[in-house]
Amino acid sequence: MSWFKREDNEIINDDTEKTVRTEGLWIKCEGCRQIIWKADLEANLQVCPKCGKHFRLDARSRIDLLLEPGYQLVDLDLRSTDPLNFTDLKSYSGRLQAARRKTNLNDAIINAVGQMGPHRVVLSVMEYGFIGGSMGSVVGETIARAVDRAYETKTPLIIISASGGARMMEGIASLMQLAKVSTALTRLDAEKIPFISLMTDPTTGGVTASFAMLGDLNISEPGALIGFAGPRVIEQTIRQKLPEGFQRAEFLLEHGFLDAIVPRRELKDYLVRALSFMQPA
Repeated sequence: MSWFKREDNEIINDDTEKTVRTEGLWIKCEGCRQIIWKADLEANLQVCPKCGKHFRLDARSRIDLLLEPGYQLVDLDLRSTDPLNFTDLKSYSGRLQAARRKTNLNDAIINAVGQMGPHRVVLSVMEYGFIGGSMGSVVGETIARAVDRAYETKTPLIIISASGGARMMEGIASLMQLAKVSTALTRLDAEKIPFISLMTDPTTGGVTASFAMLGDLNISEPGALIGFAGPRVIEQTIRQKLPEGFQRAEFLLEHGFLDAIVPRRELKDYLVRALSFMQPA
């Protein structure tokens, strides 16, 4: 039933007012299909309080979640150019500008240095909201700088992946980053400096094919999509139906591609324990 009131000689529908005031305050969970109050979702670290579905978390929030107050953001000054003058449905330069406005970042990555419990760490976090977290020359160079910083300071490195893969708009300059970062990580291995790879939803394409799977410890959040080509592409190529849950974190753990699946609320404590175990005596 609709209720009306008169205000300044105008009739106002109270139902309309209620709709406007509550618009955007609720969200439908993709896991359990239940309607969730957004404030409850935020209070629960963007995890559905009803089914445990892990929603995507932006890079800055992940840093706040894992590092103690007083951390330092570094390597923020790099910007991608348009080396191929790439134009598809939209110009690449235009998409870069729009992504910078949307995320307030220069590219799809943030490096930070700070304390995680008792451990000093270098943290490199990908931002999916910036052109799908795609890895171009700036993302590759920024991660390479994080590796170098970890090597020079003998500090453990943690990379948090959230990406659709290599950024096609930069062509070979993007694909070169796979080899560059992977090669840089061999220096950490030689010096026995711990590298932990955390894969979140999604971690696909060239990111999976390079540094995301090279950690001394490879872990994931629940339900994350992890793989190279997408399930639909694989099905169309091999002309077979894939197993239930294929390329989800739980499937990969069962088949030996992951070391652990860690819920977001337990993640910091898990990483602190892992770093304590991996530190030299």
